Amino acid sequence: ELEQKNINLLAGDHLTPEFMKLNPQHTIPVLDDDGTIITESHAIMIYLVTKYGKDDTLYPKDPVQQARVNAALHFESGVLFARMRFIFERIFFYGKSDIPKNRVEYVQKSYRLLEDTLKDDFVAGSKMTIADFSCISTISSIMGVVPLEQSEHPRIYEWIDRLKQLPYYEEANGGGGTDLGKFVLAKKEENAKA
Repeated sequence: ELEQKNINLLAGDHLTPEFMKLNPQHTIPVLDDDGTIITESHAIMIYLVTKYGKDDTLYPKDPVQQARVNAALHFESGVLFARMRFIFERIFFYGKSDIPKNRVEYVQKSYRLLEDTLKDDFVAGSKMTIADFSCISTISSIMGVVPLEQSEHPRIYEWIDRLKQLPYYEEANGGGGTDLGKFVLAKKEENAKA
């Protein structure tokens, strides 16, 4: 049974002594699995599918396939998420209302890298893995702020459409990603008026 607790970063929930005991890095997400504390989204996904998965489809045991998944996870955290974060932090934590052109260009370059990576149906090959979950969460969040042109990125749009067919897509990611993008734009406008 999963008990989910929402952490409001803007209110500083991640800086409370209670939270800092769970994760001294004060980042989200954090998983407490019967006293086993796991931090960082990729580590959490790997832990969950390794411990509770029915098979190894989402995180293959085969070293070559696993290396491809790991590479895609590192691409998401080191490129996609990092470039999104450089925009979102500026707006949320520094009260800025502008997005410098070079930061938009960096996101657009990351779109191009993902487009070029998508040689198969999914980011790490022909089967869906946790790397797809990770990448789609970032892409769906940033594309509302830095538009993703379908004509320039047809493979990304095909990949997004494949993931949207999953019965749990909307609940797990769809609305949240879109809402985050809208929230960033609203905060950007609010900052401009301040």
